[in-house]
Amino acid sequence: MQILLVNDDGIHAPGLAALHDELARLGDVQVVAPAFEQSGVGLGITYMHPLMVREELRDGAHWGWAVSGSPADCVKLGVLQFCKTRPELIVSGINSGANTGINVLYSGTVAGAIEGAFFGVTSVAVSASIDEQPDYRKSARLAVRLIEQLLSHHPTPGSLWNINLPRDRSGWPLGVKTVPLGLRRHAELMEKRFDPRGRAYYWSGLDARENRQVDPGTDVRELAEGYVTITPLDFDLTHAGTVERFQNVSWELSAD
Repeated sequence: MQILLVNDDGIHAPGLAALHDELARLGDVQVVAPAFEQSGVGLGITYMHPLMVREELRDGAHWGWAVSGSPADCVKLGVLQFCKTRPELIVSGINSGANTGINVLYSGTVAGAIEGAFFGVTSVAVSASIDEQPDYRKSARLAVRLIEQLLSHHPTPGSLWNINLPRDRSGWPLGVKTVPLGLRRHAELMEKRFDPRGRAYYWSGLDARENRQVDPGTDVRELAEGYVTITPLDFDLTHAGTVERFQNVSWELSAD
């Protein structure tokens, strides 16, 4: 099986290396990853200037391709240029930090999987809640075992999956739950500071005091409780109910 592996933390990220070594049991793995960290870039793509690519080696052998672009750019290059055959599976991760709730709309990791799904390839984003010393090897083993089980159910080509692993605590994970995204908006802060020359700058952050409420039965809640969460996603943003409601509206085009 041809597998394309991307991420948003960069080609030298330990989570990428751990996931590569576990995925190699399933087939031929081609790594195409950003040359530098691309966290939070979402589905951004590069089209106003060329993408520069360099080959990376590990232990003297080909390791992958480092791209001066986003995770979505990496998927495009992987599918169209660097994979020996068309990928049957695209995996993005392991991200250092969870990608749950509305954060999936910003995540470069999830964006890599979305771009893979655009190509009609089963695609999986993998993220891990981080501790001070994350065990990426253990996370990779868990993730690939889940991916194997997912593939055994013959998901529709082009299906899109988001897997989050809980922190590495005693007895965790407690199990696996298939759950929807948590849609509660975080209470955000924009802190204003001043540099030594008196110029204002801003730090974006979250208000921890206001972010304790989470909706039960969602990825945010279940991950915090110690479960692995699996969420099937869909990149079709159409609100079907509203389309149906407005299909019979007689729109007036006259500008008079």
